[in-house]
This record gives sequence, C-alpha cells and structure tokens, in this order.
Amino acid sequence: MTDSRLRSIIVVGGGTAGWMSAAALAKTLGGACEIRLVESDDIGTVGVGEATVPHLGTFNQALGIDEAEFVKAVRGTFKLGIQFVDWGRIGDRYIHGFGSIGHDYGFLPFHQYWIKLHLAGKAEDIGAYSIHTAAAPLGKFMFSASDVPPNSPIAHIAHAYHFDAGRYALFLRAYAEARGVKRTEGEVVDVALRAEDGFIESIVLKSGERIHGDLFIDCSGFRGLLIEQALHTGYEDWTHWLPCDRAMAVPCEKVGPPTPYTRSTARTAGWQWRIPLQHRTGNGYVYSSAFISDDEVARTLLGNLDGKPLAEPRILKFTTGMRRKFWNRNCVAIGLASGFMEPLESTSIYLIQSGIGRLINLMPDRNFSPVIIDRYNRQAAFEFERIRDFLILHYFATERRDTPFWQHCANMQIPPQLADNIRLFMDSGRFFRDADEMFVVTSWVQVMIGQHFVPRGYHPAVDLIPEKELLELATSVRTVIRTCVDAMPMHEQVIARHFTAPP
Repeated sequence: MTDSRLRSIIVVGGGTAGWMSAAALAKTLGGACEIRLVESDDIGTVGVGEATVPHLGTFNQALGIDEAEFVKAVRGTFKLGIQFVDWGRIGDRYIHGFGSIGHDYGFLPFHQYWIKLHLAGKAEDIGAYSIHTAAAPLGKFMFSASDVPPNSPIAHIAHAYHFDAGRYALFLRAYAEARGVKRTEGEVVDVALRAEDGFIESIVLKSGERIHGDLFIDCSGFRGLLIEQALHTGYEDWTHWLPCDRAMAVPCEKVGPPTPYTRSTARTAGWQWRIPLQHRTGNGYVYSSAFISDDEVARTLLGNLDGKPLAEPRILKFTTGMRRKFWNRNCVAIGLASGFMEPLESTSIYLIQSGIGRLINLMPDRNFSPVIIDRYNRQAAFEFERIRDFLILHYFATERRDTPFWQHCANMQIPPQLADNIRLFMDSGRFFRDADEMFVVTSWVQVMIGQHFVPRGYHPAVDLIPEKELLELATSVRTVIRTCVDAMPMHEQVIARHFTAPP
C-alpha cells in the first residue's frame, strides 16, 4: 500500500497567523511531518489585533501553555466583554459580556422573563443580571471558582485577553521552534505551479532558494501571496454591508488601572477602540473613507486618547469579505489571507484559531481529497457569514441619524437571514443559534437590547408564571450578582498578584 501521508508543510508568513499555525501543527503532528515557516523581517505584520474572545484560552490549553507564563510574556490583561458607547443613541453605554444572563427558569432563557418585566417597567437594565456586565465597569475580575455550587455566577466566569499580538507571535515562535519547526528568513518572489493540476509545487525566495512542499499554508496577510496572487481564488466583497475600509491605529501611554473590558466608541464615520495592556493602551479608529477624511480621523483619534501617544498613527486599508475558497488545491489560507472582519467583536485571532482547528480535523494526505476540501470551505464560509451578520447587526441596530454614515447604516439592505432573525426577535424575543456559529444566543440578545431592539412581546409560556414569582426571580438574580461582584477583587490586583510582566 502506498504511503500518501504528508511529508512537508510550508507556512508562508509569520505574525500571529503563521506562528499559531506552526505551533498547533507541531504539537499535533509531533514530528511526523516536516514543518517549515518562511517569513521576511522586511515585511511587517498588521499587529493591531490585541483583543480576543474566550476561545483563545482553549487554544493555549491544547498547546499546554501555562496561563501565567503566557500573560506575562504578552504583557496581557483580562477581558470580560466589550463596552459599546454611543452605538444605539449618543449617550448610550452597554456591555456585551461573555457570560450568561441570569439563569434559565423552567424551559425558557432568563431574558424571556426579563422582557415581560421590562415592558411593565419593573426590571433593571439587562446588564445588571450578568456577572460579566456588572463586574466589568467596576474594574472587578476573578477566575471561575471551583469551590462553589455549579449554579453560582462565579462558577462560570469566561474570560479573554488583551495582549501585544507581536509578542504572542514571538512567544509561539519559541514554542514551535522548540518542537522542530524550521524558520527560514526570506522573501517569496515566485510561486511554481504543477503543469498537470495547478497545485503549488514550490516557492522561490529572493535569495534563489526553491522550497518544495506538499501542503502550503498562506499566512501572508492581505496580499494573499499564494491563495490569490498565485492561485487567483477570488474574493467576496462585503463593503456594501460593512462600509468601513480603513483603520488608523496608535498606542498611547497607560493612564490608570487597566479595565477588564475593551471599549468601542461610535464616532462620526465608524468607531474607536481602546484596548488596555499592562504597559500601554492600544487605540484605533475604524472608519469609512467614503464618509470622512484621514486628517479628520487623526484629529479625532489623537484627541481622544488616555495619555501621550507613543508613535505616529498609521493607516491600514482593507476590504471586508472572504476568499471564494479558503482551501484551493494544496493551499489553505489562514488569517488575513483568508478574509477580513473588522475588529468590532475581536474575532480576528479567533478566525485564525478556528481555521487551524478545522485544518487539523480535516488534515489531508497527499491525494488532497476534494471531499475534505469542500467540507472545509463550506464550514469556513458558514462561520464567516454568521460573524458577518453579527457585525452588521451593530451598525444596523441604531437610532442614530446624526451623520451621513449612520444614516447609510440605518437604511442599508441587510442579508435575508439577519433580517429574519431580527424580525423573530422583535416579535417575541426568540433567537435560535444556527448550528455551530461562533456567537451564542446571549451575545445576540445583549447587542439587540443594548441598541434598543427591544421585543414587542415574549414567549406565551412566560404568562403561566405569576408576576410575583417573576419579580422574586429577577430580584434574587440581581442580589446574588451584586453580592458576588462586591466580593470580587480588582482587576489590577489579580494581575499584580500573579501576572505582572517583567520590565
């Protein structure tokens, strides 16, 4: 029987995507296949993806990485959610937290009971019923407790990270190289395709070196050096739904304790992020160049920093969308080479992680079965499209009409499935997660209600429970949440105790 196992995997491009890919493949394959990463120090990385979602903890655990070692290495802080400012209306603030809202009662989720009480004017803001959204604005943080009842709010505290993405790439490089990954410094200047089937045969470096491989992973960023420039895969443009096409980024001095949440503040023609690290604060303005000039963006961004800027602002240009194929022939695109989602919900690093996990689950041999490739592409496209719809929701669910940009967002035609989901939720507060899409029901509920998409009604079974019992339920949940938050330590205390980065 012919041995058709992969003999060599070539990762083109470093940065977060490249080194996450190399590290995960080295851990999984354990030396059974040669893994080589090619990158050039002369080609920079985007390096502004400094906020994550809780899934990254699972990735690090799978690699066997110690959390304290990781957080120190990347100058990290912890994150309970994202605070949205001025999105529904100017003056609004709400937090999309990572955890649950209240707890299920009977067969229905807590938010169904909250809707009835809210419509009657007898409920607090929905954020008061989640430990993540109650603790974050007070600067409180703790890890999940194991010595409490399983139904306690502090038994399930999901957390993510803010970190320096460049340092994370260096951290994973050391991890990968220690497990046999070979790094080659060099710039790819040509890609040779096999005449018989168009598969990638080798890449050619500026030095003249030719590198052959079985499987090629394109982590070359927006350029799509392999997936697009060599294989001409095509790109699906979503700018008509997500009109922002540029970001201006600048770090500034740290001022005060780091908050355990990312902040997104809606601006004239987009939004501004604030990401607190141990040693500095990351800032940026994501915007549509059709509605605002770069100079005005720079003035707004620099005028709304916590402290002194540490560098000159730099502009990144992008087109939101995805490749028509994420896996084409013997090339898989990971990270920005596969597509781009603006960082509104911190999904960039998650999509890298997800693409790597999908590749490992559908690992090919040298025959490259089209069945496997097709399944990879369908799953990846589904995930991108569902995240796309969640991001569109933020722009569409607004009452703002104060600038041409927000007028455009409020009046745009949205994807049919998103429109159907909004109609269902507005009718009776119901939302159904579609298979394995990334964002859970509570995420959609928090954003819709946070931006004033409050349902007109609720599930009819809610009326089977006496109002007195519902009030007792809501009061009990709120009291327990408040008590737990009062007992939680401050975020900076947790960092100082176990996670302070070396000077």
